[in-house]
Amino acid sequence: MTRITLPSPAKLNLFLHILGRRPDGYHELQTLFQFLDYGDDVTLSLTPDRPGIHMEDAIPGVPAEDNLAVRAAHALAQKAPEGLCGVSISIHKRLPMGGGLGGGSSNAATTLLGLNYLWGLKLELTELAEIGLTLGADVPVFVHGQAAIAEGVGEKLTPAFPPEDWFLVLNPDCNINTGKIFSAQGLTRDTPKMTIAPAFEGDASRYRNDCEDTVKELYPEVRRSMEWLTQFGPARLTGTGACIFGRFPTESAARIIWESKPSGIKGFVAKGVNRSPLHTKLTELK
Repeated sequence: MTRITLPSPAKLNLFLHILGRRPDGYHELQTLFQFLDYGDDVTLSLTPDRPGIHMEDAIPGVPAEDNLAVRAAHALAQKAPEGLCGVSISIHKRLPMGGGLGGGSSNAATTLLGLNYLWGLKLELTELAEIGLTLGADVPVFVHGQAAIAEGVGEKLTPAFPPEDWFLVLNPDCNINTGKIFSAQGLTRDTPKMTIAPAFEGDASRYRNDCEDTVKELYPEVRRSMEWLTQFGPARLTGTGACIFGRFPTESAARIIWESKPSGIKGFVAKGVNRSPLHTKLTELK
């Protein structure tokens, strides 16, 4: 096989707790990742007559060399024998940039797993996750492909199995500066560590996002979207935003609310899944 198109799914942080600040300046986190059956598509094509790694149709505002998928391909090539076939990378973007849905990290993980398959490297997931961690703290969970509790800066993963509910995800029209959020004076940084059991059991009543109040204060677009969605049940920020989500028991329940949204609000309806669609597709290829 010389060409494959693979899913690059979104993730939600069902909760995000900040336990404290580490001596190295990073924050100690505890979060629960779950995938969605919605996201980008990454097409990888081997190019025997064109050595090197090439990005087709670069994403506006992102130089090709800065794209996480390209960086992932270069990082994997450094771990592989010389003389690898060239590759072109094309990404069909559906996920908003900087929305807290993990689009770039997911693109990187899909590239790592896809090229591991196409190049016949047969590297284990643990080794691919180690490469992914050098690209970003969220990449390993996409590499492993299992919903998980993440701790540390996000690199310590424990498999989890939250309910696979439906979600309405809204994308307020603003770009969140993550550094600005984590340096904000009023950010909660002393949340007690949650025991794993409630997270495993999907105890949503104990879930919250410690970045939420700060983001709503700094970004009125997020606050307004959250106020609208909260009419229909609890709404949460994912990551540092800007996307927010509401949980629903069925697809039809989520779509009824989606159809009633105010004009101008962007978003989508998707199902939460504990196994990444990327891994499901790769299993079908084997």
